[in-house]
Amino acid sequence: MVLESLTAKALCLGLALFGLRILITFLTSPLKSFPGPFWAKFTDLWRLWDYWKTTQIQSHQELHKKLGPAVRIGPNMISLSDPGLLKAVYSTRGNFVKSNFYEVADAMSNGMRLENVFSTRSNAFHGRYMKPYQKFFSMNTILEKEHLADKMVLLLCEQLENRFVKGNNKGKIADLADWIEYCAWDLDWEVTFSEDMGFLKSGTDVKNTIHIGESIMRYLGCIGQMPCLDRLLGKNIYCPIKFATFEHAAAYSYQRVIERAAKQEVRPRKDFLDNFLEAKQLFPDIVTNNEVVSYLMMNVLAGADTTAIVQKSITYNILKHPNVLAKLREELDATNLSFPPAYAETKDLPYLNAVIKEGQRMHPVIGGILERVVPSGGLTLPDGRFIAPGTKIGINPWVSSRNTQIYGSDAEIYRPERWLKAKDETDDAYTARLKMMKDADFTFGSGNRICIGRNLATVELHKMTSTLFSRFDIELDPEDNVWAPRWWWFTFVDNIKVKIQHRQNTSPVASSWDVSFMH
Repeated sequence: MVLESLTAKALCLGLALFGLRILITFLTSPLKSFPGPFWAKFTDLWRLWDYWKTTQIQSHQELHKKLGPAVRIGPNMISLSDPGLLKAVYSTRGNFVKSNFYEVADAMSNGMRLENVFSTRSNAFHGRYMKPYQKFFSMNTILEKEHLADKMVLLLCEQLENRFVKGNNKGKIADLADWIEYCAWDLDWEVTFSEDMGFLKSGTDVKNTIHIGESIMRYLGCIGQMPCLDRLLGKNIYCPIKFATFEHAAAYSYQRVIERAAKQEVRPRKDFLDNFLEAKQLFPDIVTNNEVVSYLMMNVLAGADTTAIVQKSITYNILKHPNVLAKLREELDATNLSFPPAYAETKDLPYLNAVIKEGQRMHPVIGGILERVVPSGGLTLPDGRFIAPGTKIGINPWVSSRNTQIYGSDAEIYRPERWLKAKDETDDAYTARLKMMKDADFTFGSGNRICIGRNLATVELHKMTSTLFSRFDIELDPEDNVWAPRWWWFTFVDNIKVKIQHRQNTSPVASSWDVSFMH
């Protein structure tokens, strides 16, 4: 009886001390002058719950409309909306380091936490491990692999024709969201290993790979709001929660590294595996076989989902706006494109670039804040308010991409023409406006942590968009014509149901094995 009484008193005392600590933190916080939701001032549970409900995009947008450009969404977290702060917060100097949100993306091995180039908060670590392979992502090096990308675009066309256009399958409804996803994964696999993984050929999520990736991003987005929970869940050294992993992809990658290294052949056309093995030779003190496998995994797993999300946005928005589709078709038809179109043929097409840019703007890949930590000097906002050192800050791309001062009063509306020169606009005015929009573009992140795969993604988006709309007549299924985005930290997209036909001026594609090296 006495023991139970003491236990109850100890529990009450503990709760009282915990509550007192929260109250003292609230009263003494240098952020108390910043507006925000009431409970967010006391605990990060507010934003964890916001992400769990998948309402964070709407919450951030509404809070900034109501409360202004700096909103407190956690005891030590400020959400910013001014795109003018992008260059300061996400600078190439990297003085605003990543927050502990990213620690959730660390791996665990034998009870040890292992950083990677995405999760590390150390600029020194990031610079050391990026240096050996950064040059392999230049546009020139990417274009050396264009023939591998062509192979997968051709295979996509072949599968769409066989399953939804030809013979008894003519008129069958296709979920283009799935097929864009399969192509993105197979294409990234192909440019990495010179082998696809079989998504397109099977028309399925091979070994549940896509689902596993999505589940991991769901966990990161939610638990990243309170990283301390990760130590109790995924990083618990005693009884960690077991998650599905990319074990099969890691094993495949390691096997290919061993096989390719043993052959020591000089290949006239290199894939990324060749490039990363070259990095191992050039930087033996940094790059081991384990690092090569890590590079390979990051190459495939970080690139496929993101590119697929953007491609789905581009495609869906074109299909939802017949006037845009007509203008795009007119431009593509006038260009006399090869099949599949080469990036060199499409990179300077004004309207194609406009629909790609607008698709990226309307549906950013990241549905949350890219968190950074204010350095020792603090941060003074344009309105004069001061954010103390150590505060977590960041910008949600879904907020900055709707900024009316940057994108105009119709920023909520899909209008590719905003990226083109208006009829009554001077050259100088257009150049200045375009620069302002490009400076605010957050598609691939910004600063020293900008997405290294942006050139590969750019080539893919030009190639796939120009191929789909120059080769096929595609229209949304009138009975099921609304897509289904998932408002997670990665804004995955499902359900783009379409009817597909050959355009009158095209003929069925030959077997992909016969035409895989056209360029």
